[in-house]
Amino acid sequence: MCSLENLSSKRCQPCEGVTKPLTHDQAMKYFNEIREWQISDDGKIIFRNFVMKNFSAAIGLIKNIATVAESENHHPDIHLTGYRKLRIELTTHAIDGLSENDFIVASKINALPMELKK
Repeated sequence: MCSLENLSSKRCQPCEGVTKPLTHDQAMKYFNEIREWQISDDGKIIFRNFVMKNFSAAIGLIKNIATVAESENHHPDIHLTGYRKLRIELTTHAIDGLSENDFIVASKINALPMELKK
């Protein structure tokens, strides 16, 4: 496992058949590096909720997240409700849990410009 420094400068790596899910202690070390995210009770998903300025801002953020996801080949679940409420969920489906990739993408999402509700 790599160091936690500069998660947003790292690149996601393939996990299939090679990586095991992070342990609770490992996940918490990564978790402490990403602000405003939460971790599911079972420790298999990290998520962040956004209330955007309006529908266009929500769609704009979705497009920016899609660009990051495609670049990293690691794709979050994206839920848009109430026209401006977003929930972004990250997990590594191939290993049924969290990997460093989830935290890399979360860090890159945190760096995106956002028009949050004022």
